[in-house]
Amino acid sequence: MSETIVISPTSRQEGHAELRMEVDDEGIVTKGQYLSITPVRGLEKMVTGKVPETAPVMVQRICGVCPIPHTLASVEAIDDSLNIEVPKAGRQLRELTLAAHTINSHAIHHFLIAADFVPPELFATAVKSVSEIRKTVQTVVDTVAGEGIHPSDVRIGGMAQNISEVARKRLYARLKALKPKVDEHVDLIVGLVADKGLPEGLGVHNQPVFATHRTYGDRTKFDMDRFTEVMPESWYNDPEVGKKACSTIPLYDGVNIEVGPRARAAVFDGFKGQGVVAQHVARAMEMKVNLSKAIDLLAELDTSAPVMADFDVRGTNKLGIGSVEGPRGSDTHLATVNPDGKIGFYSALVPTTWNIPTMGPATEGFHHEFGPHVIRAYDPCLSCATHVIVVDDEDNSVLKNEMVRI
Repeated sequence: MSETIVISPTSRQEGHAELRMEVDDEGIVTKGQYLSITPVRGLEKMVTGKVPETAPVMVQRICGVCPIPHTLASVEAIDDSLNIEVPKAGRQLRELTLAAHTINSHAIHHFLIAADFVPPELFATAVKSVSEIRKTVQTVVDTVAGEGIHPSDVRIGGMAQNISEVARKRLYARLKALKPKVDEHVDLIVGLVADKGLPEGLGVHNQPVFATHRTYGDRTKFDMDRFTEVMPESWYNDPEVGKKACSTIPLYDGVNIEVGPRARAAVFDGFKGQGVVAQHVARAMEMKVNLSKAIDLLAELDTSAPVMADFDVRGTNKLGIGSVEGPRGSDTHLATVNPDGKIGFYSALVPTTWNIPTMGPATEGFHHEFGPHVIRAYDPCLSCATHVIVVDDEDNSVLKNEMVRI
């Protein structure tokens, strides 16, 4: 006799979500559904009608975990709408900011999954390793982008200022010195995940992967003609689940896809791993990739070069695309700037939104006790991935259920 097991909210992730698993007599998941239950975002509506500079400042508040990717995706979208060519040094500083942030974010995820993989005798070692790595890469973001959480120096057209030569040399030396620690940390995490003995094939699915760039982002790789979006009621087969879900379902070429570290490794490195173990391995290895990228950027940076383009803020209603590879996957912001210099349209298509329809089915075929392992392997962040419903004040019935375009 089948039953439905519901975990709500799922734990050790950002934001709130629900995992519903239909299981057979043996407890094997026959159907898995994962849905966001985090409430309204609404920031896209708030920036509409404002001057362009407002957008990156406000949308970085979409999420406390991913403020760097949202800031960068926002300025990239407005750059594109205004046909701005960012100077090379400005682009390098943006890439450096994201590389450091990605290492930081992956280290935080290792803290979140420590209870799953780290034995008590190694827990203090693992936490200390996470702390040491975070301290260094946060210093990079502080120095390059102005602030570690809300990067005030990332601007439309480039960066507010270049860093000094003294700062460049200091950061270069610190990141070079961090390399042995990151190598040791990655070996520790990969080894502990292997030692866990998770079932072979756990979390494997047949959906395509998608990524625009190995470390930063490339708007030319995001094809709007291949992107569609459907409401949750038409995706989940249970009407009550569809009404409860708080995110739209994005599709590429008509199907749900996977984004994130494993997707990037598969697209750009030919990584063949699949499933939960592969997710953790790809994420850990990506810390090395981004550390090498950051060191190379600092070695190449000309601290006397301009970092800000000259531009006219009056737009032409061109749809600008900003596609940045955040730690959890492709973060795409869309924006138009009107001829009066105000934002006419804004939308954010954030990483976890892509993975939501893929994560649930990835739990199928294994015992339901492994379901949370599958979800956490994606490092979901639900705070970004929400839409809007309008309810009657009297009886709370749903009057209007639309996407973010309220």
